[in-house]
Amino acid sequence: MEAALKRDWNFRQSVDLMYGRAASFTDISPKLIEKIKVCNATYTVRFGVKLRGEVHTFTGYRAVHSEHIEPVKGGIRYSLDVNQDEVEALAALMTFKTALVEVPFGGSKGGLCIRPKDWNEEELERITRRFTYELAKRDLIHPSLNVPAPDMGTGEREMAWMMDEFRRLNNTNIDNIACVTGKPVHLGGIEGRVEATGRGVQYALREFFRHPDDIKKAKLRGSLDGKKIIIQGLGNVGYHAAKFLSEEDGAKIIKVIERGGSISNNSGINIEDLKQHLHNGLPLKEYKEGTFAKPSPQEIECACDILIPAATEGVINIKNAHKIKAKMIIEAANGPVTAMADSILRDNGVFIIPDLYANAGGVTVSYFEWVKNIGHIRFGRLQRRNEESKNRSLIDALANQNGLKFNKRFKSKYIEGADEIDLVRAGLDDTMRTAYVNIKTILENKPELGDLRTSAFYSVINNIALHYKSIGL
Repeated sequence: MEAALKRDWNFRQSVDLMYGRAASFTDISPKLIEKIKVCNATYTVRFGVKLRGEVHTFTGYRAVHSEHIEPVKGGIRYSLDVNQDEVEALAALMTFKTALVEVPFGGSKGGLCIRPKDWNEEELERITRRFTYELAKRDLIHPSLNVPAPDMGTGEREMAWMMDEFRRLNNTNIDNIACVTGKPVHLGGIEGRVEATGRGVQYALREFFRHPDDIKKAKLRGSLDGKKIIIQGLGNVGYHAAKFLSEEDGAKIIKVIERGGSISNNSGINIEDLKQHLHNGLPLKEYKEGTFAKPSPQEIECACDILIPAATEGVINIKNAHKIKAKMIIEAANGPVTAMADSILRDNGVFIIPDLYANAGGVTVSYFEWVKNIGHIRFGRLQRRNEESKNRSLIDALANQNGLKFNKRFKSKYIEGADEIDLVRAGLDDTMRTAYVNIKTILENKPELGDLRTSAFYSVINNIALHYKSIGL
């Protein structure tokens, strides 16, 4: 044990340790606990694509963790760091995540060992289409069996290519566009999917601040307004979380940490302005509305109210956990805190909102997109104008009979029926609020669990065990 304390655990080991801690509080048989934990299957594919006059061989993975509910769901990432252990750990988190937010999917994850910047768009398309073919012929991409989504290094563009390739291979399948989520809206995607994970982080924090006892545990006061936040990683998730929290909730983003260094401003960073600066191809160090610092492990250790790690796994580990000065951490990335670091942070009184819950916004809205594709109709199409007509009638009646006068802005907002983006955000908000309350209620009833992460794992282990028992396993 003493030797173990001197080293940290890798991503997969961390997930297994956190799972095991929660499982120890259940009365489920050890054999079933093991069945729920292990990855059902992992497929490794090595395929060649002729590019630049020669054949290049690529290695890809698709892990299926649990099929207690189908289809299974999980993103596909493009990175040179992709490996079997990583995709299996991520697939396990997807199983637990979907169970936690009551989305009817099992867990899966995929990856391709590739650095997207090494290839131009046409080459990436050819690689992606061939990878899709390799997955599709083994039913590892299919609307009723396995539904990928974007992840690190992929986005709407890659999902469009994958969907189109699957559609060509399965042109008689009426639900073929539901084979992936995270597509562009004009190709069957859904409004609000790109922002979903970051928006989910915002809704999770809003729900946290509705509970005075949790605010007190985190040694905080009041609301999100004015809270000092550090963002580690300004990719899709970090950018949207920072943007919404600063623009809509009044939080101050005092530091943004990126690979090329960090920008700090105690008065608050204009996230949209910074993002545009980077989008224009300008280096971080040339951004004038803050203080630049060269890349340093110490940047994540600076004092703040809320730390949001939104990049990769393991950034908070046994080496720096005891130096973290944030009052609370919300895990926007998958596995940013290792198991050993989690123990250190809890001992130091740092309040943690775990990835299992905090970054579930993406899969939640992916579920809405999948339902939209299976139903072959966009949300709001049937009822929006009916709602608008009813609301207009009510406003007109109150104005005519009682002489009431309504503010023009209020009247317009009240009368207008809900569009797809309104329904998506409302559904996501409800999902995040309900899940937080469920985790908190379990923790209140079983205080020996100790923290939200263990409570979340405890919840999903019991949920999945019930599924397996119900189908006779």
